[in-house]
Amino acid sequence: MGKGDIRSRRGKIFRGTFGKTRKRKKKQVKESNKKEIKAEEKNEEVDQ
Repeated sequence: MGKGDIRSRRGKIFRGTFGKTRKRKKKQVKESNKKEIKAEEKNEEVDQ
């Protein structure tokens, strides 16, 4: 259960991989992009 163990958290960190024991963090959307996305959603609703 150390660095050589692929299934353990420490092994995942050592290898640089992700999986069930080491989840990947989701990227955050920037504030400027949030405004653009909201504007696009409103435009799509009007176009339909």
